[in-house]
Amino acid sequence: MLPGRHDPSDEGRGTAAARPAAGAPGAARPGVVYLVGAGPGDPGLFTQRGAELLATADVVLHDELVHLALLDGVREGAEVRSVGKRGGDRVVKDAKQAEIDAELVALGLAGRSVVRLKGGDPFLFGRGSEEAEALARAGVPFEVVPGVCSPLGATAYAGISLTHRNIASSVMIVSGVTRAGKGFDWSELASVRGTICVLMGMQALDAVVAGLTGPGRRDPATPAAAIQWGTRADQRVVTSRLDELPRRAMEAGLQSPAVIVVGAVTRLRDALRWFDRKPLFGKRVLVTRPRHQARSTSRLIRLRGGEAVELATIEIHPPPDPARVTEAVRGLSGYDAVVFTSENGVACFFREMERLGLDARAFGSARLAAIGVGTAAALAARGVRADIVPGEFRGEELAQALLADPALAERLAARPDVRVLLPRALVAREVLPERLRAAGCEVDVVPVYETRPASTERREELLRALSAGTIDIVLLTSSSTVDSLCDLLGEGAAARLDRVLLASIGPITTATAAKRGLRIGVTAEVSTTAGLLDALDRYFAAQQAAPASAGD
Repeated sequence: MLPGRHDPSDEGRGTAAARPAAGAPGAARPGVVYLVGAGPGDPGLFTQRGAELLATADVVLHDELVHLALLDGVREGAEVRSVGKRGGDRVVKDAKQAEIDAELVALGLAGRSVVRLKGGDPFLFGRGSEEAEALARAGVPFEVVPGVCSPLGATAYAGISLTHRNIASSVMIVSGVTRAGKGFDWSELASVRGTICVLMGMQALDAVVAGLTGPGRRDPATPAAAIQWGTRADQRVVTSRLDELPRRAMEAGLQSPAVIVVGAVTRLRDALRWFDRKPLFGKRVLVTRPRHQARSTSRLIRLRGGEAVELATIEIHPPPDPARVTEAVRGLSGYDAVVFTSENGVACFFREMERLGLDARAFGSARLAAIGVGTAAALAARGVRADIVPGEFRGEELAQALLADPALAERLAARPDVRVLLPRALVAREVLPERLRAAGCEVDVVPVYETRPASTERREELLRALSAGTIDIVLLTSSSTVDSLCDLLGEGAAARLDRVLLASIGPITTATAAKRGLRIGVTAEVSTTAGLLDALDRYFAAQQAAPASAGD
């Protein structure tokens, strides 16, 4: 695999090793239905208990508004279905809810472990109490796992503190629509002096404001805000006087789902806003890595305020000669050094070791080298520490670091047959084995996997995304990513990609991109995914500062 294709962290990856096994303490139990709050949108706000249940349940029924990244935590083989009820037809929605209630009961009685994954908190206007009542009537055991509700999550991410010692000492949360479809009796709020949060009120915002300023006895000049898609990268916030909120929200194009906040605390936004000031906030970033590697990268993007668009441009396939891999693993004790140049190489090699019943002891006295911190982390996750990791993550530096290693240098000086195993991709740069051979090493290059272009369906999906403008940034994490992306797009690839910001993980990848006619906007100084995202942060931070500087 080419240098540059590695990730510094496995955070957020749904590995089987990290998941509790079925029947383990804390795992979802047969015949029990778990009403689990998914939180307001950001997957990072999901609770630990919720993740534990999601990883062990037999069936997951989720709302439409649940962030799909949460479903990465579902165990392999579990049944997953969306049972969302969006829309304004209350008769249809009530009928759908009755079906959900009946299905939860049936699944519980059948002995299945079930997670009912609901946006926000199950009991706060989420109809979770109705589902719990149906389960109780049928004698089906259930548990409730609270979630961060949208009034708390959305306001915090918008920079609005619901209470403040000097401004508001109470919060009232109301639904803009009752079960019968009628408006809330706003006169109930006439004596309330704290903050008011209105959920499900955007479709009748004019009526909500009229109710608040009429029977609710709110001053039309009261500060107010509307927050759409709170806690997500596409969060949008409008602030204004209460009586101007419908017009301002319509001009901004705000729709459901949104939280309406009324009260003096909304004035705090200018001072407290933090989420939508992140340099990557709102940016849609194309992650071209294979699915199992994209998860950790996507999480890093979300932590910086962006949203990952996962669409792999390559697929990982078994090597053309699996017997060579088996032979190399069985002969590990005969090597002086084993060199890994990608996380994929580590995963594929250790998969064969596990198949043969071997563990870290099989490496014997061999020195272990990793091209970068991401590859070293992949080894560490398997209980093996890399002895050699170069300061710069390229084949040239890795070769130099290997030859400068005291233990390996001593062996080279003592005998001419120092053996090095290089498990890697079928196609990769030859600089590393060439330099090692030139220094007198005997190098066995063993392909442990092969990368192939993505399917035609992926090409059409990518073309649609680029044409629709739903991608702002493309991460180029290796030379092979550049080539596969250009090959996938075909003729005119450079012109299509000229509409987005291309971000390269390092000089080698940038050079490959230039050969393919691509215009790179950002090149990382540190060739890791985190280093690339740091470079993007600096790029957009400079853009944000430029207008202010121009006006000074």
